[in-house]
Amino acid sequence: MYRFLLTPRWWGINVFAVLAIPFCIFMGSWQLSRFEDRVDTHQQQEDRSARAKTAAARPLERLLPVDKVTSGRQASARGRYDAGHQLLVPARTLKDKHGERQGFYVLNLLRTDGGKALPVVRGWLPGDANTKADTAKVPAPPEGEVTVTGALQASENQGTDGVQAGGGLAPGQLGMISAASLVNIVPYEVYDAWITLTDTQAPLRAVPPAAVEGSGLDLKAFQNLGYTGEWFVFAGFVVFMWFRLFRRDTETAKDAALGIVVGPEGEGLGQGPGQGQDQGSGVAEGPGEDGLGRDEGSGDGQGEAARAGKV
Repeated sequence: MYRFLLTPRWWGINVFAVLAIPFCIFMGSWQLSRFEDRVDTHQQQEDRSARAKTAAARPLERLLPVDKVTSGRQASARGRYDAGHQLLVPARTLKDKHGERQGFYVLNLLRTDGGKALPVVRGWLPGDANTKADTAKVPAPPEGEVTVTGALQASENQGTDGVQAGGGLAPGQLGMISAASLVNIVPYEVYDAWITLTDTQAPLRAVPPAAVEGSGLDLKAFQNLGYTGEWFVFAGFVVFMWFRLFRRDTETAKDAALGIVVGPEGEGLGQGPGQGQDQGSGVAEGPGEDGLGRDEGSGDGQGEAARAGKV
């Protein structure tokens, strides 16, 4: 009954199922592990951020380059603010007790003793960076040599939330906080990092440090979780289709064993054992004059005419 499993068609189906099911399970497990890694990394980052808030600040040079370990750590640097290159970073959102509010960052470059400049986000203000009434509220940076302390951050990129990399900004505005975007604005070298001050001048509000890219429960993390479900569904679909094809061919084999011939549209033609083969063809059994025991009549009087001709 199951000899159909040895046909070339079923060899192909079986080989496909044997390869596809483990592959789908492997891919689903891999996507699940990616999601679990992101959850673990997110928890570790939160723990590091909590410890960084209470840890003593370390010199900037000891924390560079910025990575998953040093991001968010308290860094300190000494130098003078370049008041001639104050920049506003528009369309930045900050959460408070009233919810999310739109505003802009205030960024100044700190010329350090080493010669390089450190981008420093002095704080955030609500409003529109293109409105004079809002920008007039920005306080001037401290004069003279100062020591700044804040959370160390990696340079932004085009995938960072709030970044405007398309250009079209007004003079004095910056769409992305990075050394690459500042190289054509200031005439000196800039660190490939920035800090957000912990203590700010009123009415500026401190900007909380952002999580390390790829370490939070962002959209990509939940995409991994969604892909996990899809791969397991694919594996189940392969099993379902194999069973469905197997059941269909098994029923067909059983019908053939019983002598049931299936027509082109699936109707049985009634060719089973014990069924008569006289389909009303007009052949009558009985003693005949030709010695063969058969009298063939066509039902239109031809038999009677033949007998009348012999009389």
